[in-house]
Amino acid sequence: MAARSSRNSIQDYLVSGEKVAVFIDGQSLYQSSRALAFEIDYSKVLAEFEKASLLRAYYFVAMLDTEDYSPLKPLTDWLSYNGYSVVTKPAREYNDGNGYRRVKGSVAVEIAVEMMEMAPHVDHIILFSGDSELKHAVEAVKRRGAKITAFSTLHAGPQSISDDLRRSVDGFVDLSQVMRPIQRLPPPAYQRVPDDNSQDPEIDSPTPQFSATGGSNKPLSPIRMGD
Repeated sequence: MAARSSRNSIQDYLVSGEKVAVFIDGQSLYQSSRALAFEIDYSKVLAEFEKASLLRAYYFVAMLDTEDYSPLKPLTDWLSYNGYSVVTKPAREYNDGNGYRRVKGSVAVEIAVEMMEMAPHVDHIILFSGDSELKHAVEAVKRRGAKITAFSTLHAGPQSISDDLRRSVDGFVDLSQVMRPIQRLPPPAYQRVPDDNSQDPEIDSPTPQFSATGGSNKPLSPIRMGD
């Protein structure tokens, strides 16, 4: 099993001159950051890895295609125009019987395919995910000669990152140790937007929030993801 390190800078996990590709499972990263009570600033994420030889940064997410407007659209649009390769797939919506809307949609296959294609061209793959379905893809990437490090957390319970995935990767980094460089900071008091209290309380679900130049500081409407 990959050992947990006490280092607290993302740069500590990168080797000077190595070619890097970043793969972000949007839902998994959101769940981890929510468990740690901080919000991701995706512009800072990109900046951290651009200090190395970053070849590509991917963001993967399942989105409902039954709505005229998705609450994820501002985020995916911003990412697309600011250095990320965004990969989306249709998600399925259902009612869990307790009054919550849930959305089911795994992006494990899409991540696996892109990692396999990038493996021959990079030295190090950074994977922001804890999905056990990626275990075999990780092992295949390693056979192609690329090192792979998973960023997730142990602070969100066993569903945050699976033991199978932790055993498969070359290294595991708990986001609690490196969150400061990629944390979204609150705007100055004079720039803060009043809370929007109009959200339907029956809809309780995580949607990644973001901060970037030109982005909104208001939380995006969430939809709870299913298992």
